Amino acid sequence: MCLFFNLYYLPFWIVCCGVSLEMKYSSISILYQILTLTTFIFMILLEVIRLYVGYVGNLKEQVPELAGFWLLTIVLQFPLNIFLLIFGGTTWLPLETASNVVLAVFLLFEIIFGFLALRTMVRQQMIKFHLQQFYEVEEIEPEGMRNPVT
Repeated sequence: MCLFFNLYYLPFWIVCCGVSLEMKYSSISILYQILTLTTFIFMILLEVIRLYVGYVGNLKEQVPELAGFWLLTIVLQFPLNIFLLIFGGTTWLPLETASNVVLAVFLLFEIIFGFLALRTMVRQQMIKFHLQQFYEVEEIEPEGMRNPVT
């Protein structure tokens, strides 16, 4: 459900951060202008890719896509969100802070529940793989046994 709500929150977050960036862009230093703008653009692209991979992995029950979603969340998206939340420059805007806190909460829940879903899915795929091997061996043995007898 976190993935579902995050998908609908994404346009609101983009608008909030875009408006906040426009409001404070002239009052922050050149270094923070470059870092904040680059981080914001990279986060938008990463969030779209991350949500797509998460939906594909979740709906089709594919472990590689779900693992990619989880790793993108932990390694890239969460640290970038914390950067925007903590190192926002000299100007702190309530709209930007609130929208980034909500996104951080979504990301925390996605990290926790993504790990649990990924662990469950891997276990089910592993059991399914072992059962497929068992049934294939069972089907082959009776046919192999009949040939020498006849």
